Amino acid sequence: MPAERIRINAMEKIQPQSGNIPIRQSRRWHSPREAECTRPMVTVFLTQQAYTRACAHAGSDIDNEVGGWLVGKWCSDKSTSKEFIIVEKILPAPHVRHGSAFLTFTQDSQVAMHAEMETRYPHKQVLGWYHTHPRMGIFLSQYDTWLHKHFFPQPWQVALVIEPHSTTAGFFIRDEDGYLNPHAYFGFYELTGDKNRSVVHWVNMSEDSEE
Repeated sequence: MPAERIRINAMEKIQPQSGNIPIRQSRRWHSPREAECTRPMVTVFLTQQAYTRACAHAGSDIDNEVGGWLVGKWCSDKSTSKEFIIVEKILPAPHVRHGSAFLTFTQDSQVAMHAEMETRYPHKQVLGWYHTHPRMGIFLSQYDTWLHKHFFPQPWQVALVIEPHSTTAGFFIRDEDGYLNPHAYFGFYELTGDKNRSVVHWVNMSEDSEE
């Protein structure tokens, strides 16, 4: 794979933030492929603001792939030491080259996104990336898998794929041995807060209020 297609600086070694896993402030959404998945390295929590922003970006061009970074916090539960991530922000990639079946984050894309991280989110982590698969379904291609392995190598970094035509999506998460299944995707926890009102409309996700 041509390394010039995307370049992300090596991440500094960090430790997860200690906190309480926010199960009680969230709604659990299951994917239809979770029975095929082994135990994930992390649990994904997604704020409603981040969800809405991701869906808006996915719908901005339904004929060509779009994408960007997932930004937020990597945490460890105080009581159980279970690791989880909270996706708080969506960072759409500008200056991309894209088509119906490819997305290239150019060097200008990387410069712009790193600058935005430094100025707006200096205390957040890049938790992974997202991109769309117009009319293709939810999976990681060979190139997607290569990209994730080489440029999002942290065990807790994830990939989100959105298919805007069918209104479906899913998270790809490494298992505890570091393996990433390119066809088995996970659901997530929607952080709803006190009102407990959902904004999720991905039709392949089913809600389960019990963990």
